[in-house]
Amino acid sequence: MILEIRPVSGIGEVRPGDNLAELITAAADWVRDGDVLVVTSKIVSKAEGRLVDLPPDGPDREAAREAALHAETARVVAERGPTRIVQTHHGLVLAQAGIDASNVDAAHLVLLPKDPDASARALREELRDRFGLDVAVVITDTMGRPWRLGLVDFAIGAAGVDALVDYRGLQDVYGNELQLTQMAQIDQLASAAELVQGKTAQVPVAVVRGFAPGFPPEHGRGAAELIRGADADLFSLGTAEATARGLRAAAALPDATAFAPAGPPVRLPALPFPALPPADIRSVTVPVNTVAAVVVWAPAGDLRAAAEAGRMAERLRAVLAADGLASVWLEVGDPAALADRLPAGGVPLGVLAIGRGSLPSL
Repeated sequence: MILEIRPVSGIGEVRPGDNLAELITAAADWVRDGDVLVVTSKIVSKAEGRLVDLPPDGPDREAAREAALHAETARVVAERGPTRIVQTHHGLVLAQAGIDASNVDAAHLVLLPKDPDASARALREELRDRFGLDVAVVITDTMGRPWRLGLVDFAIGAAGVDALVDYRGLQDVYGNELQLTQMAQIDQLASAAELVQGKTAQVPVAVVRGFAPGFPPEHGRGAAELIRGADADLFSLGTAEATARGLRAAAALPDATAFAPAGPPVRLPALPFPALPPADIRSVTVPVNTVAAVVVWAPAGDLRAAAEAGRMAERLRAVLAADGLASVWLEVGDPAALADRLPAGGVPLGVLAIGRGSLPSL
């Protein structure tokens, strides 16, 4: 496969109501069937009127920015200083919801298209119906990536080209079966096109020629196919936000309702809290399951020590839950039965039974 990537120059400023199919074909009368048109979301949004008016300066200008960000945000993923990584109503995870103040006059912000896949389908249909061009359309935006510096262009809308190429079940040249390999080919097209578009050259459209995977039925499933579902998202929150959620959950950690009757031995972590009174670890039986237990005690009559022991034990429960262990407080039925296991003057406050069982999501 030999690819040719050509910039489309001369489109000029796009305004609300402009017809992109007309602008593109006027600037690139050399486009032909089988080409892939890679179009920046900026001009799609401008043509669709996805603009927000900004006051000249002062608090009102910042308030307008905040209102726009709030309206475009489905949930906040991470926030550090002025930067907010959010999930949009499209399902995209982007800084500032993809709202942009570049390549637009100072009186406006540009929002992402309302439905980028629908925008790609509409442009493709008009190019086909009015101009007789059977092409694919990819709509792009710019984003950062976890773990790596630098920005790349990626696809947020597509029509006429499959989002994914699935190699799972195929074999490589060494006979190894591919297990996870799904290539996001519309993202590859987006990044390749950006090489000739740039960010300051006013080249909002590029044409990729020689990419011939064959057009899918109708328009294909669109770029929405690339959005990872919540059930498979291992990075749905920023580090600080995940920690905060875990702390809130730990504050209301419920008792386990049952322990698994079988499984690997319970491994107690090293007690990380020096303030916890010396604990006796032994085996106790809870209904029919043998689990590990920590006897929590305090000196007789020392209410402060008793409160501190309870607080430290709850912190220990949170540590255990993070390691996949459930716990439940048990009342001490016969304190005398534990007398030989405690220092002189020690009073058992309860037994923390620990095993594998159902845990709340932290």
